[in-house]
Amino acid sequence: MRFLGHVVRFIVAAFVLMFVGWIVPNFAVGGFWSALFLALVIAVLGWIVEGIFGKRITPFGRGIVGFLASAAVIWLAQFIVGGVSVTIVGAILAALVIGIIDLFIPIATPFDAGRGNREEAR
Repeated sequence: MRFLGHVVRFIVAAFVLMFVGWIVPNFAVGGFWSALFLALVIAVLGWIVEGIFGKRITPFGRGIVGFLASAAVIWLAQFIVGGVSVTIVGAILAALVIGIIDLFIPIATPFDAGRGNREEAR
């Protein structure tokens, strides 16, 4: 059941990215499969950034540093995923819109699983 939950989270994240691509200028996603792969790449890049810099600079964190890290991860992901075109301004606007959407519909990735357990163990 846990695997199915991860799949659903990525599908929801792909739809959110497609919606963001529809409303944010300078942010274009080619289709559902590009959006799904983009969601996966953003999750992996966010996990790598968190592993290197720690929780304070994670794209999933709060505050201006987390916001800028999110924008950087979105901008870098375009070079890995085909069918995605993002400018720096588009990445900043997309990070803002995704952050607002995340307030109402929290989208956790499979890399977020177990975070609470690690924090509780500290």
